[in-house]
Amino acid sequence: MPTAAYQVIARKWRPQTFDDVVGQDHVVRTLRNAIARGRIAHAYLFVGPRGTGKTSTARIFAKALNCTDGPNADFDPADPACLSIAAGSHLDVIEIDGASNNGVDQVRDLRETVQYSPAQGKFKIYIIDEVHMLSPQAFNALLKTLEEPPAHVKFVFATTDPQKVLPTIISRCQRFDLKPIPAPLIVERLQKIAVAEGIQITDTAVACIARMADGGMRDAQSIFDQMISFCGSSIAEFDVLDVYGLVAGETLAALAAALAAGNHQEIVRIVDECDAGGRDLARLLTDLQGLIRDALLEAVAKGGRSPRLGGVSLTTEQLTRMLDVLRQGEDSVKLGLSDKINLEVTLLKAVDASRARAIDSLLRELAALSAELPSAPAAPEGAGEEKKKP
Repeated sequence: MPTAAYQVIARKWRPQTFDDVVGQDHVVRTLRNAIARGRIAHAYLFVGPRGTGKTSTARIFAKALNCTDGPNADFDPADPACLSIAAGSHLDVIEIDGASNNGVDQVRDLRETVQYSPAQGKFKIYIIDEVHMLSPQAFNALLKTLEEPPAHVKFVFATTDPQKVLPTIISRCQRFDLKPIPAPLIVERLQKIAVAEGIQITDTAVACIARMADGGMRDAQSIFDQMISFCGSSIAEFDVLDVYGLVAGETLAALAAALAAGNHQEIVRIVDECDAGGRDLARLLTDLQGLIRDALLEAVAKGGRSPRLGGVSLTTEQLTRMLDVLRQGEDSVKLGLSDKINLEVTLLKAVDASRARAIDSLLRELAALSAELPSAPAAPEGAGEEKKKP
């Protein structure tokens, strides 16, 4: 029997200081400077995809404001005040779930409590997660308090859907957009965790997990946690592929090369192989789009062509047409009755589209060609008239 409650990796390795935050340097730098220069706003809005550090950054900011010698961006994480904030027991740092406290009555209660002075720290800080879930009536009830709160009150909002937040709320906040975390940074973080946890994991397996996470550190850590449960202390790429139905990088590259070369037989063979192996064909299409996009960006950077796909040099026009067809086929592969057939049709259409020529480009080439041809000599006057018989 375990002697202590198990804590998942995503919670155990949650960022505790500004230095721990990964991939959000622009947010960390701005918050640090605001604290150092005494320019702390009364309301902040953190926007970004799931697992990018919105709530974690809000808690770290609360620690910096309410630490013993605060405000101090370089606080000691072992400070009792910081420990209580991390544990959720600090009296002056109130976390509210916007999804379950979205009514006007809850906001009215909040408006009453903000009037009370802080009990432990220098500020009373309200962190409202998923703030877009508040009802319009709740937003309107919050407006006046948000615009002119007491000097001891700070609001920090977090949302994955800023379009649902009233513009009048956004205009009263300093907005920070947290970006999806780049895969190399996720890989670096997971490798650090693996060393600390005594887990042996191959580089290809870590890269595979980072690819699955789609820019979310929490997702990557949750996947890593599940792989430890499945494999124990040694994780290889095949294990990750087998559990999540992913396609190996080499197979993905081979399929992209077959697309670029227009090799229909090879395309069908690879899809058959992936389907027989129980791979996620919808995820295969998504990962394939990522490869085509990388080739397109390379073609743009190099001025027109990219040999990234199996050495086949494709133009930006060809890659754009191919990527567009792959994107259009997403719904049919995900929601259709036969994902295998729909994927094959989508890939073959993408090949045909990459070889088609746009009518506007053909017209431009014909116009350029006609401009280069020498003009015909003018006909002599009266050359086309028949001579009159006497």
